[in-house]
Amino acid sequence: MAKLAMLTDTGITTEQYGLAAGFFFFIGYFIFEVPSNLILERVGARIWITRIMVTWGVVCSAMMFIKGAWSFYLLRFLLGVAEAGFFPGIVLYLTYWVPSSRRSGVLAAFLISTALSGVVGNPLAGLLMKLDGVGSLHGWQWLFLVEGLIPIAMGIVTLMLLPDRPADAKWLTRDEADWIEAELAREHIEHAGNHVAELKVAMRDAKLWLLAVIYFMLIMGLYGFIFWVPTIVDSAAKLTKMQVGLISAIPYVVAAISMVLIGQHADRKSERRKHVATCAIVAAIGMSIVSQCHTLASVIPALCFAAIGIFGSLGPFWALSTRFLKGTAAAGGVAIVNSIGALAGVVAPSAIAWAKATTGRFTYGLLIVSLALVCGAVLVMIVPKRVDRSIISP
Repeated sequence: MAKLAMLTDTGITTEQYGLAAGFFFFIGYFIFEVPSNLILERVGARIWITRIMVTWGVVCSAMMFIKGAWSFYLLRFLLGVAEAGFFPGIVLYLTYWVPSSRRSGVLAAFLISTALSGVVGNPLAGLLMKLDGVGSLHGWQWLFLVEGLIPIAMGIVTLMLLPDRPADAKWLTRDEADWIEAELAREHIEHAGNHVAELKVAMRDAKLWLLAVIYFMLIMGLYGFIFWVPTIVDSAAKLTKMQVGLISAIPYVVAAISMVLIGQHADRKSERRKHVATCAIVAAIGMSIVSQCHTLASVIPALCFAAIGIFGSLGPFWALSTRFLKGTAAAGGVAIVNSIGALAGVVAPSAIAWAKATTGRFTYGLLIVSLALVCGAVLVMIVPKRVDRSIISP
């Protein structure tokens, strides 16, 4: 949303935007992802998630001071460093609480936040952009300032309220906390043959690297979607920035509803691989259709269809990925999968930006993203069935 006016005000080109949004952010994210998750396991989620959110918000707000490409590059790099470890940290944290048999639905429920951020964030961004000129600030500067203050505030709330383990939760009875711990312990004992506890062992396991490649393919779709939806909507019709924000939220509403239903269905069927593969194919078809649409009436349904597949794949994928890892292996392994997947954040926005700059259209960039999603659908079916089917039934 900031891009719609920021490039003109700062002189940043579309190619420089794609480079900063992708390469400079994710290089910091990639380098610090695994160390961050290992620290979280050592010091506890409450303290470390607080640290991530506060520094994340500070850097985000500092982006209001962007003057050109190099300051944009620096702050995007620092944002990646600050944010590194948040998502895999939450995935790891939920494994302390939720048995594998319920994990697709729970992870999908958490991942609603990704979709809802578009529902709330895009219209909010459009509203903040209307503050252009207030306090001698551009609208995009207000956008970065205000939306950076939100994670700082939520970081403080996290420090006060988030329990590290079930035993620390004041809102659980002793019997409830003991039941959760007992269920997780039973699962580890009954399926010890499928669990890897040491990071060095996990790093020699081909399944870890296969899952990392699959996630890279899925995230090609996610970041191609997140970074470019407002621009795609804006190019399809003559709209105000507020209208772009409101209309861009529609696919996220659809995604928020569908991803929970897909995650719950994957748990009921105790089958994650086919759910991930099906969602990836749906996403690929949706992105391919978007590449051929040139009116708002055709773009929005296509984006909704793509959103169902892109976001719907995430819950079942992470339930599958956390199936054979525990302890230090889970902390490092989840971070490895996520950090390699996150490199798609370099490739997808840059590919779409290159296609747009070269041809004047999004077509070829979106088709590259679609091909990656198809590859992800094929590769996930190579994951051994026992990794999926060995999960305890609810």
